[in-house]
Amino acid sequence: MRNHAVVGALALLVPVLSTIAGASTYNVRDFGAKGDQSTNDQASIQTAVDACTAAGGGTVYFPAGDYLSSTIRLGSNVRVHLDAGATLWVSQSPEGYEDPQRGHLFVAEDAEHISIVGPGIIHGQGTADYGRRPGDRGEKPAFRTGILLFERCRHVAIRDLTILYSDAWTLHFKRCETVYVDGVTILNNYWRTNSDGIDPNSCRDVHIANCHIVAGDDCIVLKATDPYPCENVVVTNCTLESIATALKLGTESRGDFRDIHFSNCVIRNTSVGIGFYLKDGAVMEDIGFSNISIETADPVAVNHVVFPLFMDIEKRDADSRVGAIRDVVFRDIQVRSGSGILIQGMPESPIENLTMDNLSFCVARADDYTDRKKAVGGRRTTSDERDFLYAQQPSYVTLAYVKGLTLDNVRVAIAEEAFQEHPRSAVSVHTIDDGAIRGVCRSPAGEDGSLPALALHACQGVSVTDCSCVSDHDADGSIPGP
Repeated sequence: MRNHAVVGALALLVPVLSTIAGASTYNVRDFGAKGDQSTNDQASIQTAVDACTAAGGGTVYFPAGDYLSSTIRLGSNVRVHLDAGATLWVSQSPEGYEDPQRGHLFVAEDAEHISIVGPGIIHGQGTADYGRRPGDRGEKPAFRTGILLFERCRHVAIRDLTILYSDAWTLHFKRCETVYVDGVTILNNYWRTNSDGIDPNSCRDVHIANCHIVAGDDCIVLKATDPYPCENVVVTNCTLESIATALKLGTESRGDFRDIHFSNCVIRNTSVGIGFYLKDGAVMEDIGFSNISIETADPVAVNHVVFPLFMDIEKRDADSRVGAIRDVVFRDIQVRSGSGILIQGMPESPIENLTMDNLSFCVARADDYTDRKKAVGGRRTTSDERDFLYAQQPSYVTLAYVKGLTLDNVRVAIAEEAFQEHPRSAVSVHTIDDGAIRGVCRSPAGEDGSLPALALHACQGVSVTDCSCVSDHDADGSIPGP
């Protein structure tokens, strides 16, 4: 039987490919670009882009060279091609940008069928530390630049590029539809705040795949700064490293988030692996994570709170609406960390229908929880006891205020020295209404009277089966499954 979805997609691509095959090429050097890295080539590049747009579309071509530029404004049906050996350098001078405090290399508004492809390089020149390295905030930049801001655009593709040292948000898509980011490498300064990787903001039909991202802020972060939804998003086959959060929803959450799926990702040296930060009253629903490996950073080295997985509902301001999180699935998750997972709703808005299936957690060194508080995500005016109460629970998976919980096959293996220094439960649940917990296992077993593998507090309607403590675990630190 033919796959009708694939056939339909190919049929849609035929006219696009035909147009590209017959389109004209506009070499930026033919329009006066020097490519010497010292001359700002913005005027020449923009002239080439405008000529391409006026002709109905085509390719704006960058041969090998070093091109310095400020804002380049793209129109519909324009394909930017950076060839091998071509580097596009982002000008750090406010001149040539519309805003005296921030700017972007590529901008587009209300355009469609636009793309930027490699194999060339874009260099943002945001190399200096700022705001992240412990004990040294660095010099505050007076002017910040990002690589791309596309607003209300359709059919966008960013492919096979290498982007180095973006000063601020690297790829920002705002209220765009049908976005593809594939095979992109983003290597920003790990110690430079606000240097996000990819920010789909109130976007629809987004596909992010095969990317490698190192960021001084969030790697891939879905936002809704305005009251429009962020929906139909797929992220797969990415490797991520962040001093902040690798895969994130929020904090800006004025529009709903729905039908979002993350899979086959490797997260390393990161403060928060997966984070839900719901502050502005939206609904986050129908969200799935599968086959994801998370290894967190040392909280002392990064001077940052560490959570392999974090989920929280709160009000940004006293008069903010209360949001909701529901129908979330975590499946086949591997964690290596000394700090535990924290998932918490609110008494007035518990997380609904949460599933964790096949979670493996390995603890080589236990982090100290004495000063641990939840990852608040900044820009917040409210505070309550939940900041510390659940973040400091002696466990590696802590859940609070959940209605409809399924935990199945959760295995926590703790090195003996780590367990002796900080004895903790595998799982601790608080104020859970309606749940099924099966196959929670902790190693080592601990002495008689020590903390149990599973601790339940103020729960009702919860069934528990096949939970245990075992004395031994495999050579790699994992516990054999039930």
